[in-house]
Amino acid sequence: MDYPPPRLIFWETTAGCNLRCIHCRRVTLADQLTPQDLSTQEAFQLVDQVAEVGKPVFVLSGGEPLFRPDIFEIARYATDAGLPVALATNGTLVDDAVAAQIKASGVKRVSISFDGADAATHDAFRGLAGSFEATIRGFKALRSVGLPVQINTTVANHNKTQLNAMLQLAKDLDAVGLHLFLLVPVGCGVEIAEEQMITAQEYEQVLNWMYDLEQSEPDLQLKATCAPHYFRVMRMRRAADKRSGIERSLPASHDRQINGHPHGQMHAATKGCLAGTGVCFISHRGEVFPCGYLPIEAGNVRQQAFGDIWQNSELFAELRNPDLLEGKCGVCQFKSLCSGCRARAYGMTGNYLAEEPFCAYEPTTREIVLN
Repeated sequence: MDYPPPRLIFWETTAGCNLRCIHCRRVTLADQLTPQDLSTQEAFQLVDQVAEVGKPVFVLSGGEPLFRPDIFEIARYATDAGLPVALATNGTLVDDAVAAQIKASGVKRVSISFDGADAATHDAFRGLAGSFEATIRGFKALRSVGLPVQINTTVANHNKTQLNAMLQLAKDLDAVGLHLFLLVPVGCGVEIAEEQMITAQEYEQVLNWMYDLEQSEPDLQLKATCAPHYFRVMRMRRAADKRSGIERSLPASHDRQINGHPHGQMHAATKGCLAGTGVCFISHRGEVFPCGYLPIEAGNVRQQAFGDIWQNSELFAELRNPDLLEGKCGVCQFKSLCSGCRARAYGMTGNYLAEEPFCAYEPTTREIVLN
């Protein structure tokens, strides 16, 4: 059978980065471009192959993508190929001139990471003094040229009490969205998992906080990443509201599209874990992974066409079959909606089909209204 095209493709443009974030997916970081990075021509070939499959949002990530001297050329090439292009940056290298170049290259949206609502928290997590203020300057430069910018925040022990302050920061900076990333214990995360990971009960509290926020802040795009159980929380809360006579409609932000493009949504609510189903990650060496936190290779675009990998990978086929899920995920009535974080299962157990280790929910056989 032919699988639908991906909705989002994250391409790790380079391993180079100027920060040393303690939660980084990578085990090692470089200070400059590495010989393993895809060349400009290989990047163009990748874009062509992706465009043949569909029109997914093409996210230029890293490392720090602005380390690549050809990043604007690549962004323009992808834009001209019809791909909605987004840029994921730490923001510290963005000034007025760089912001103008980013916009001119056709980038539709930029995400900037804040891992604390103040300089002390953010700088400690990012590993560079002054990075908070530099990120603020970069954010404002992008907004000044009219680019929509979202805030990405990795929620961990160091900032779990700062969520309301992060919301205020998003408002103060005129961010279009606030995306919460729930820490996945892989790469450097394995070494800090015990220290930084919040508990399953705290995950539940964060996700319920986000649900409440969606009701009070409908114009701010909110999304929980690496937290597929949010979709279970959302459905359960909506069912409880309905039983209480409270009518909820999905926030308008869930249906927003970029320039009306039906396949290129920069923000959309669909289902839980999308690894290998709606999302994939391509490393700076061309390896194709289900997501940036599940380090099992499905193929390599240097040896195989992307479309072939997407359609024929046995790994992706397994991830697309919720009936293969094990443990409580396998018997959960929400397994098709949520699926649990496959990367977190792998990081904690070595088995990507194991149950989600940071989910507080215990499945029941009772049917729950899902609309």
